[in-house]
Amino acid sequence: MIPLPPRWMLFTGALAALALAIPPVVIARVRATPDPERAVHIFFDMDFQPKFKPQGQNPLFADGRAQRYDVAGTVAKGETKLDAHLFEGVVDGKWAEALPAGLAMSDEFLARGQQRYNIYCSVCHGYAGFGDGAVNKRAMELMSNSEGPVNGTSWVQAKSLHDPLVREHSLGMLYNVVTNGIRNMAGYGAQIDLEDRWAIAAYVKALQLSQNASLQDVPPELRDNLKKGEVK
Repeated sequence: MIPLPPRWMLFTGALAALALAIPPVVIARVRATPDPERAVHIFFDMDFQPKFKPQGQNPLFADGRAQRYDVAGTVAKGETKLDAHLFEGVVDGKWAEALPAGLAMSDEFLARGQQRYNIYCSVCHGYAGFGDGAVNKRAMELMSNSEGPVNGTSWVQAKSLHDPLVREHSLGMLYNVVTNGIRNMAGYGAQIDLEDRWAIAAYVKALQLSQNASLQDVPPELRDNLKKGEVK
């Protein structure tokens, strides 16, 4: 039988093991805990690299500014946007009347526009486009209370898409409005994909036509049936 070591050795060994375990625990705790002061860095990574902070100074340049303007004539990769029709809705300096090359008007395209419109636009403009969306209704109710604007804010009645002035907007202008906004309306260029913005513009034109159509807008093969009341 192997004799056990003296108790004082076991006790000393346990204390040594505990002491060796403390530094890793403390280091892990310090690295995982946010600290307003400079934290302990075992690995410097890029925390201490030479750099200029925003709005800082740099004596290298004559104006002393660290932040520099974009070099004239340079364009970020993938952002040339040379096709004014596609990206701006403009053709020869005028608002485009048709879809850009590569996009085709179809039932599927209009259905996509309707889906995107219902998500992003109907909350203010309403599903039928009369400016009676749920958000707009609630905002107008709050604005009409006896105490006036809520928390100092204000709200402008959402535009009806069937307003005579809005009905005159061409397809390209509607796309531009969706992209960049107009007056109090913010643009959705950052939230909605480019093709979907064109689809929304096309759907708005269809929505306007649905409320302001004439007999001449009906396909010839359906006009006689429409006159007889057979088309629903």
